[in-house]
Amino acid sequence: MADDTPEILIVPDKRLRMKARRVTEADRAEIADLVPRMFRTMYKAPGIGLAGPQIGVSLRVVVLDLATDGVSAPMILINPEIVRASQRLEAREEGCLSLPGQYAEVSRPAEVAVAFEDQDGKRRTVEAEGLLAACIQHEIDHLDGILFVDHLSALKRNIVLRKLAKDLREKQDGQDRPSRG
Repeated sequence: MADDTPEILIVPDKRLRMKARRVTEADRAEIADLVPRMFRTMYKAPGIGLAGPQIGVSLRVVVLDLATDGVSAPMILINPEIVRASQRLEAREEGCLSLPGQYAEVSRPAEVAVAFEDQDGKRRTVEAEGLLAACIQHEIDHLDGILFVDHLSALKRNIVLRKLAKDLREKQDGQDRPSRG
């Protein structure tokens, strides 16, 4: 069987900066096929969240699995929107599959309420706090063309982006060299 896990787009791919469009009823068949591929891609990476734009799909779809927290089950959020956010902020280290190997502390609302549609098109709401709240906000940012580095000071953002560029160059240089055996 061929590997049908999509490639994860890496910064500076311009598609990561595009705002994804809302999922409509006409998209439901595509979503049914897309969601399992998104989960496979996320698990293979490995990661705990993935948004459609990260694999070049400009649809407002997010998959999450924080199984390591011992509480959360895999989640599918279609057309998610934050309807309430706490004033209290919480800082935590974030990384991103589209910025491999890069991490920085980001402050976000500690609690959020998120309205979304499930795969059947039913409107639902989830209350989230802690890591789940941060992950949901991070993935919704992707749907709006926002990366976690956009929440950093210009200095910190430039440091992270320069390090990513250096890491990617070194990785490419390593692949370009013939192996010695």
